[in-house]
Amino acid sequence: MKRFLQLQNGSDIRGVALGGFAGQEVNLTPEITAAIAASFARWLSGKIGKNISALDISVGTDSRLSAETLKEAILAGLRQAGANCADCGMASTPAMFMSILLPACKFDGAIMITASHLPWNRNGLKFFSPEGGLEKADIATILEAAATIEAPSAEAGTCQRFDVLAPYCAHLRQIIHSGIGAEEIETPLAGFKIAVDAGNGAGGFFAESILKPLGADISASQFLEPDGRFPNHVPNPEDPEAMTAAQKMVLNGGCDLGIIFDTDVDRAGAVGHTGEEFSRNRLIGLLAAIEAREHPGRIIVTDSVTSDQLSEFITGTLHCIHHRFKRGYKNVINECIRLNRSGKNSPLAVETSGHCAYAENHFLDDGAYLSAKLIIETVRLRKEGKTLSDLIRDLKDPLEAAEYRLQISDERDAKTYGANVLQELESYAQARASWVIAPENYEGLRVSLPAFRGWFLLRMSLHDPLMPLNIESDVSNGVKAIAEELKPFLAGCEGLRPFEF
Repeated sequence: MKRFLQLQNGSDIRGVALGGFAGQEVNLTPEITAAIAASFARWLSGKIGKNISALDISVGTDSRLSAETLKEAILAGLRQAGANCADCGMASTPAMFMSILLPACKFDGAIMITASHLPWNRNGLKFFSPEGGLEKADIATILEAAATIEAPSAEAGTCQRFDVLAPYCAHLRQIIHSGIGAEEIETPLAGFKIAVDAGNGAGGFFAESILKPLGADISASQFLEPDGRFPNHVPNPEDPEAMTAAQKMVLNGGCDLGIIFDTDVDRAGAVGHTGEEFSRNRLIGLLAAIEAREHPGRIIVTDSVTSDQLSEFITGTLHCIHHRFKRGYKNVINECIRLNRSGKNSPLAVETSGHCAYAENHFLDDGAYLSAKLIIETVRLRKEGKTLSDLIRDLKDPLEAAEYRLQISDERDAKTYGANVLQELESYAQARASWVIAPENYEGLRVSLPAFRGWFLLRMSLHDPLMPLNIESDVSNGVKAIAEELKPFLAGCEGLRPFEF
């Protein structure tokens, strides 16, 4: 049982799929993967009330080196459970979910083999039902059941090959056509030079099968070829090296816009024509500005570490409502869903990592859909003689920002210890007249220090035995000053390993 449960990573499964790294034992084996797939088929059968022999489940991969081996194990596991399956080859995580919804596909469930931006020896699984991505509790249930599955029986289900990207790309092309208002024009992106950096992941299709057919010049695109070794840079829009590569791509190519994806295309970042980076707070601000034009006064949901400057921009400049929530893309998306169900209109949930979900798009975090929205806006703004940068001209960046990761000594009971630290910190903060505790803390404790025009947020990590500490300030050496203010309290936390600011 422990071998299976240790693979859970929130609402995903992740593990070591290839050997060769000291201290990293392979734990996502074909045998274990087959059992998990069989367990998912049984779970899905009960979830949607359909006999397992009538289930059709799609399976796709990103470009990782272990993808084919794990895919074969998954297809075998599904068939051994009695389900029918489809080998969709290389695809994106959002495309796999859309394989359930698009009329040309209509699968009952989907599995994506990916570990996002993690090192090339890792891999993982993401699961979808007609309701969307599975929750943390669902994954735990599937893993517990997988551990009890006995040796595989003869394969009863069928397997076919299915090109999921063809209908998915047609769907996105139609969205761009409609968004631009040019359904009658075959190549509405003619005259635009748009480059894609796929980081050798699975996202090269966006350039070749979406932008190029619509008339865009994609000649400056780079790293479109799938390569699970990721030889050029980590496929991660948050990574500074990756973003620098995308900026050079745009500037050297003279592009109107650059798009950068993570490995499985559920996240994206962008670069403006002057090399301006659209990621983290600036990406959120840009997307919020687009939504404010279409949905004024609505709620924008973000994760907890967004800046005060972004909040001021969303509320003051855009006249929308900024709702900070817990980190973790599922947390942010689920909060957006909850708000809408309670009658509070929230069109957008976006995390600083680049995960972005629209209510209009089934609350699916889809980097390609995000990119389509940016392209539509780029075309619209050109008609007004403007660019994307003009939309966030009033958005300020903090002068200084830093994140520290404070390790908890006792990993066995880290969450209890972390909760105690946060409770003690709240009492400590309340006793300091110059500290202002945020009125709403959905995650950890956020405290403003007006003297340094800044704030700090201490929270528990979602998955690891550590406490991330984020600090931002709008004065020179403000981060250091805020850290000094915190030092006396942190020095008294004996369960935190020694660290230096």
